[in-house]
Amino acid sequence: MKSLYRRYRPVKLSEVIGQPQVTEPLARSLEQGKVNHAYIFIGPRGCGKTSVARILAHEVNGFKYEIEDDYVDIIEIDGASNRGIDNIRELREKVAIAPTRGKYKVYIIDEVHMLTKEAFNALLKTLEEPPAHAIFIMATTDAYKVPVTITSRAQTYTFNLVSSDVMTEHLKQICEKEQIKISDDALAIIVKRGGGSFRDSLSLLDQVSSLSDDEITKDLVINAMGLPQDEKIAELLSTYLTSDIVKITTVLKDLLASGVKIETVVEELITAIIEKPTHELLPLLAKLPEVKAPYVEAKLLVALTAGIPFSGPASRPLAPSNGSQVEPKLQSKPAQSSKNTAAKELPHITRTQEQIADSGPNNQSSCFSWQTFTQRVQELNDAVYLQLMKAQHELIGETLHIYPRKRIVKTILSRDNNKPILIEAAGRNVKITIHDENETPSNATKDETLSKLSAIMGGEVENDGGGSPF
Repeated sequence: MKSLYRRYRPVKLSEVIGQPQVTEPLARSLEQGKVNHAYIFIGPRGCGKTSVARILAHEVNGFKYEIEDDYVDIIEIDGASNRGIDNIRELREKVAIAPTRGKYKVYIIDEVHMLTKEAFNALLKTLEEPPAHAIFIMATTDAYKVPVTITSRAQTYTFNLVSSDVMTEHLKQICEKEQIKISDDALAIIVKRGGGSFRDSLSLLDQVSSLSDDEITKDLVINAMGLPQDEKIAELLSTYLTSDIVKITTVLKDLLASGVKIETVVEELITAIIEKPTHELLPLLAKLPEVKAPYVEAKLLVALTAGIPFSGPASRPLAPSNGSQVEPKLQSKPAQSSKNTAAKELPHITRTQEQIADSGPNNQSSCFSWQTFTQRVQELNDAVYLQLMKAQHELIGETLHIYPRKRIVKTILSRDNNKPILIEAAGRNVKITIHDENETPSNATKDETLSKLSAIMGGEVENDGGGSPF
């Protein structure tokens, strides 16, 4: 049994739905006997380019068009698999032979943009001086890949994706003929997923037509196609707007656990944002097209959580290279009345987010996040980011100390065109200091630590020339 899209393929120009800008001029030219030697049909897949080409090929010859017929004077060529110059040379040799049954020998070249440059040059010679009995109908989804020298020698017709209203009405008529019971909501999903393509829409309708002897519902269609519920997509966008990383992860896991493909989630998110765009969702829309294999799940999670502030400690130094952990051993004294000590903080003392918020706008470096910093560096320059990840770091006051493990790393990070990247990523309230490769967080900043402690304690701490104040 034939599939729906084959049974309902048009065999006359009057049966072609949704392309009046193409069918009406062609019909008038046939009535007037004005046939051109070359045509180019441009448009997205599944919108009727090949069907109209076949109809035109039959009409110019007066052949009765049936889907399964095979006329020797109508030659179809797949440009993707016959793209070389030898294929076009063979065509040029045969085009001079007169037609067998009809008035014209018609060549239909599908996906003509796939021809090589040399093949196009060979085809151009034939289009410049074609035999009187030859007609070329070329179809393409990528018109910009067809040389201007070819398009300028042919009549160009542009096909469009069919509107939702026209597609819905056409599918309803088919459902009545095929006695397919389907709800309007379910049909709307098929039209939406078909994307304006008759072939895709009819294939989807064919797929769901056997789901139930009773009415085919929206839920049946969603489950059969492996689509996410609209509510889940709306919930995912809502949690994105609230920057709730835990909820984002939970909703995403639920979607994937239900069997929905990650690519489908991305498509639905893009469609939902385009239908109701907001300024807050545009950054997400910019990132979603980049979510492609490999690691699509990770890329989607990054797209959904990018820009969410890091909620961890205000500063956390990396462990020294020997694997031991640097632990703070001093607690700050109660705040003194002196205005010089009001905004000071001890190095390596972690603080809660509430404490950071209470510290006031003059101490913004306390909110520094290494994760956010490195992410910003990666956005600015991926090469600098890769080198930065080979270094340790430590935030003391308003200065970010970076400790490269190798000399080459320090050289790269310290270059005149690279260090400004670090400065921009850190923000204007954080200073950058890049140390030598033989320094580590535990000893390189001892003098600065002593000076800060001395300032806080009113000069009570002195450097005895050895050992850490910790």
